[in-house]
Amino acid sequence: MSSAKPEPSGSLLDDLAPVLRGYARVSTDGQTLGPQLEQLRAAGATRLYRETASGAKRDRAQLAKLLKDVQPGDVVLVTRLDRLARSTRDLLNVLGSLADKGAMFRSLADPWADTTTPHGRLMLTVLAGLAEFERELIRARTGEGRARAKAEGRKMGRPYKLTPHQQQEARRRHEAGESLSAIARSYNVHHATISRLYAGGEVAG
Repeated sequence: MSSAKPEPSGSLLDDLAPVLRGYARVSTDGQTLGPQLEQLRAAGATRLYRETASGAKRDRAQLAKLLKDVQPGDVVLVTRLDRLARSTRDLLNVLGSLADKGAMFRSLADPWADTTTPHGRLMLTVLAGLAEFERELIRARTGEGRARAKAEGRKMGRPYKLTPHQQQEARRRHEAGESLSAIARSYNVHHATISRLYAGGEVAG
């Protein structure tokens, strides 16, 4: 009788026999989910989440339900990465939520995006590192731009909601007894904009 132990498979799918949860989402209001659902079923998905709101809409109720339902060892399947996320940061946030619950992820059309395998996990770790590097570059450029503007005597930030003349006029009206709300309505701004005139001088938008 051989005492050799079976070799571990290359994929955690084979070892854990997880529940496969398929997530389908339309990209336009006129699109149907049929083709995606067929692919997900063919890949073994037994629980299906159908998102009928297009990607332009922020509320993804079915994705929220999936993230609530998912259990340790489960695998979330999508036909393509853009069915799950609208940006790299969005994708990494969702994958982070799945990892926190001990679940995994696989995109049928993107073999590298497969956290059931060591190679897939490595690729997504690299992606997260690149996203962080990009954010650091943006922060650095923003900081350099502010430093240059300060050195040149330019002001950063959004344009002021009120012109200097309007700011002075608003102060005089308030000192004359007019309410902040009335002044704000006359300039079509929030009353807090007028209040800030007395807290910090000029009012940014």
